[in-house]
Amino acid sequence: MSDPRVIKKYPNRRLYDTVESRYITLADIRRLVVERIDFVVADKKNNADITRSILLQVIAEQEHLAEPILTRDFMVNVIRSYGSTLQTLVSGHLDQSLKQFLNQQVQGRERAKPIPGLEPPRVRAPQDEAFKSLTNVPTRPRDGDKDRDESNFTK
Repeated sequence: MSDPRVIKKYPNRRLYDTVESRYITLADIRRLVVERIDFVVADKKNNADITRSILLQVIAEQEHLAEPILTRDFMVNVIRSYGSTLQTLVSGHLDQSLKQFLNQQVQGRERAKPIPGLEPPRVRAPQDEAFKSLTNVPTRPRDGDKDRDESNFTK
């Protein structure tokens, strides 16, 4: 495995990609992540590894878009877990849960791939109005939903 790409963060808050020899943005950092390019962000002044801080900025930027992933309740519970005796357990659980979820998505896509030489089944369009009404079921709100179970962190 090769060394990770080095991104330098200058005091003026600009990020410099040492491989591409150019200044980059948080959108470029996101692209590196999506393309699975290994990198590290180092503070130019003291050479400290600030990769996590930059990744948090990318997440914050994405959360301002129309469809955020992290609910308010989730973020509050994460904040509450810092400093608690469960901090390490929460961190490990979140990491493993997300990895398992992503693996299941990959496996599901693999199972859904068509078999060469086999024609996919034809799906008939539903004719009755009852089925059509089921397809227009509103989604439930993400934040402030009172029906959700409270987590142990909010008690």
